[in-house]
Amino acid sequence: MVLSAGTVIAGILFMWCVLSYRLARWSITAPIAMMLAGIALTSGSDPPLAFDFGDLGGLERTVEFIVALLLFVDATEVPAGVIRRERNIVARLLGVALPLTLGAAFLISLAFFPDQPGWVLAVLATVVVPLDLALAGALVRDRRVPARLRDVLNVEGGLNDGVISPVFLLCVAGAAASRTAGGDYAEALLTAVGAAGWAVGAGSLVGWLAGRLLRRSWAKGWTLPAATRLAVLSVPIAAYTLSVSLGGNGFVASFVAGVCIAPALRHLPEDAVQMTDDLSTLLTLALWFLFGQMVNDEFWDGFHLSVIFYAVLAVTLVRLVPVMLALIGTELPLADRLFLGWMGPRGATTVVFGLLAAIELPAAGGGDFISRVMVITVMVSIVLHGLSAEPVGRLYARRRRASRELRGAE
Repeated sequence: MVLSAGTVIAGILFMWCVLSYRLARWSITAPIAMMLAGIALTSGSDPPLAFDFGDLGGLERTVEFIVALLLFVDATEVPAGVIRRERNIVARLLGVALPLTLGAAFLISLAFFPDQPGWVLAVLATVVVPLDLALAGALVRDRRVPARLRDVLNVEGGLNDGVISPVFLLCVAGAAASRTAGGDYAEALLTAVGAAGWAVGAGSLVGWLAGRLLRRSWAKGWTLPAATRLAVLSVPIAAYTLSVSLGGNGFVASFVAGVCIAPALRHLPEDAVQMTDDLSTLLTLALWFLFGQMVNDEFWDGFHLSVIFYAVLAVTLVRLVPVMLALIGTELPLADRLFLGWMGPRGATTVVFGLLAAIELPAAGGGDFISRVMVITVMVSIVLHGLSAEPVGRLYARRRRASRELRGAE
């Protein structure tokens, strides 16, 4: 069965690659294609494929490793020039809009799910807020959209997940303690803070040291481009394993390592991160196939309208309103602020955070509830952001033509 599943997943990925240009015209990205294949092949009473999520320990480590690679690549791909040039906009999005978004997601959940404990709802907020621009890759690369907006989104998408990760860990620790008789919240939170501290220390050490050695080695001609790609791939693995061995969190360490090595990567070959990026993409696509089974397990098993309403708000107004408030006073036109507020697709990070929450918080602790809301939220985001990609591109194209005609008339 393992071989059969691997063959099927590889075959589906190959076919998408062969038809990727034509499929992109319908906003069918690789994650969406893999998810649809997972839904089709794991549905029914006797599905062609089925995956057993019983080994929670192995699943947890696998999911953590996938998000570790994702966060590392995101951190290394944040363009420093854009951060300097757009520091006011980026600071407002991450320092003002992101906390407001988390707060809004939590407050709205209190209204929709009053029977759930506060800590569980806090975990839910950290699960449904992270961005995943891969689901809207065509729009982010669409040259009809102003380059400035695409640059800002890339920076925010690269840093958003890493900023939320420690908050997610703290909330999971609080939720776990709340479900334990006589649970010590202070001890649970201190443990989570300590784990984050070890993660920051391990990631900083590995990232800084690796960056220094790689930059020096490349400058002196001691290494080859292929070896450099392998060396970069080893960095998140080393940060992850070192942090875990010290009692820290692996994916936070990988993100910090990516931040620390990023300055050195600008002095290495342009494709130094390519191998790591390709591996994280491949593992994430396999995760999207598994997500298809989760859709079958959760989506068709019956759910309340409150979950749908919350998911719709989570991917629309919960981000749109805070972003609009945070960007008041900037020189961005209203249409551009609306674009940045709307562009908040939820994808791989939401899935892995939801899976980790389900593993750490068993059914009685809200794990099933978080998993169900996560699935619906991602599905709603895929539909809304997928359908809006082409109309948004056409809107900016019309604006550009109108501006050109106005300048010509003048």
